[in-house]
Amino acid sequence: MVDVVYKETKMSKFIEKKGEYEGGIEFSAGYRWQHWIRAISIFALIFTGFYIADPFITYSNISAEPTRFLHAQFREWHIIFGFAMIGAVLYKTFFFFFSDRGVYERESLKDAFNFKMMLDQVGYYLLISKHPHTKGIYNPLQFWAYTALYVFFYGIIITGLALYAEVYHEGLGGALYGFAKAVESMFGGLAEVRYWHHLFMGGIIIVVFVHIYMAVYNAVFGKNGSMDAIFSGMKYEKEDH
Repeated sequence: MVDVVYKETKMSKFIEKKGEYEGGIEFSAGYRWQHWIRAISIFALIFTGFYIADPFITYSNISAEPTRFLHAQFREWHIIFGFAMIGAVLYKTFFFFFSDRGVYERESLKDAFNFKMMLDQVGYYLLISKHPHTKGIYNPLQFWAYTALYVFFYGIIITGLALYAEVYHEGLGGALYGFAKAVESMFGGLAEVRYWHHLFMGGIIIVVFVHIYMAVYNAVFGKNGSMDAIFSGMKYEKEDH
């Protein structure tokens, strides 16, 4: 039998008690949707982006007739997932700065510049110290990793839209043409825009693998449902006595 009570925590007002553990809704349905849309989009964009830069798939029966347009198909999927990622990134940005639930993420700023806590967190990941008590949802390492991730996100979005407008001159591409030229001028040419687009992608790949490592680590050693929460929304922690 699960006892249900209402209690204010940094997770949620809705609490389930299971033995010595209490749980709440860590991530809402909307939050989880944007996370998985963003995650799927990132991997799709990495795959299609590598292909666009250096096509590595061809038909076995090569034809001189321009009827298959495989490169164009990859470019189309790259654009589709690119706009999906833009939507998810904008949603998460709005959530962080303006949502009532985002206050718990903003609380992490109080620990972000705490050097001792940062060292303690490194010790925790090296299995030589306990997890420090944090004021917000994110520990200092997580906070700075996510900050870097969103710098890379907005960098790749700006350069990506500029590259898009250089190819598609009607509709949205036409509306963004002036913006594209300004970005091209700022970076010092279209080749530099493309170069930085690739660099931002490399940064995203690094942070994503660090994020996956931290998530798995916390799931194995933290045993508090941190990784399960991004699927179910629920997270459990031991009660404070």
